[in-house]
Amino acid sequence: MSEPEDEFQPRAPFTPEGHLGRPAPVPILAPKPPWLKVQSPLSPEVSGLKRLLRETALHTVCEEASCPNMGECFRNGTATFMILGNICTRACPFCDVDHGKPGPPDPDEPKRLADAVCRMGLSFVVVTSVDRDDLPDGGSFQFRRVIQEVRAARPATRIEILVPDFRNCEEKALDTLQDAPPDVFNHNIETVPRLYKAVRPGGDYERSLRLLSRYRTGNPGVPVKSGLMVGLGEEPGEVEEVMRDLKSAGCTILTIGQYLPPSRNHLPVHRYATPDEFSRWAKSGRDFGFEHVASGPLVRSSYHAEEVERTLRPDRSS
Repeated sequence: MSEPEDEFQPRAPFTPEGHLGRPAPVPILAPKPPWLKVQSPLSPEVSGLKRLLRETALHTVCEEASCPNMGECFRNGTATFMILGNICTRACPFCDVDHGKPGPPDPDEPKRLADAVCRMGLSFVVVTSVDRDDLPDGGSFQFRRVIQEVRAARPATRIEILVPDFRNCEEKALDTLQDAPPDVFNHNIETVPRLYKAVRPGGDYERSLRLLSRYRTGNPGVPVKSGLMVGLGEEPGEVEEVMRDLKSAGCTILTIGQYLPPSRNHLPVHRYATPDEFSRWAKSGRDFGFEHVASGPLVRSSYHAEEVERTLRPDRSS
């Protein structure tokens, strides 16, 4: 298997001038608007959950990607587990997850994750991963094992998986996942096609759409979900075009949130979208026929995922 073209490359600092051929973006230290204020992540509940994660040697994308909702989610006893380690084979300029050369998959990780789900008493769990372009199956076997272990340990727990694009191994990954379908299949489109080279250089817009479409075709009973960041220089019409493409690919759940750069070495934010704009995007998504649209400044792919899934699939007992 050939080496991915962007594998193990250092993340270069970004400069504000001329970003994507647009006006200078908001400086990283500029005050955020009031609608982007979040609760402090410090609380006994947060400390307790972090302690459990350390005891079980598990990772969460909440911590690794510096999610602004970490405090709220941890206080509510929820988390998005990140499997296959915490080192990604890609260096997407918007993401705060470390990148480099990861170690081999941990065969005990699925069992530890299932044990943590039981200890936390979770009725819904989201499982994601770093990109693992070094693995011939892209890490899909580990996803399948996690689903199987959680189902065995706590059958009533509903499971959402947020998968990478399985570059160079899509067929194998989809075949692997066929044996253990989740309750929600999620893959984030992230941005509009015009900005893919700058925002998601290791990805491909059409490949992501194809992955979503193929999974939906092979698993018509499983809701398919995707997410989009705004504030990177996209135009309003481009956002709606992505909605149209996602709906055509079979997506039924859509999330739209504000991009917030983790540091000055990451892709800078072009602008802060207003709450009214997010409300208009939510209406547009519903008009396109999405069953659920979560659109707001602090919305992230897994934010309140349990409530959304319960609304769409009330037939399953919890």
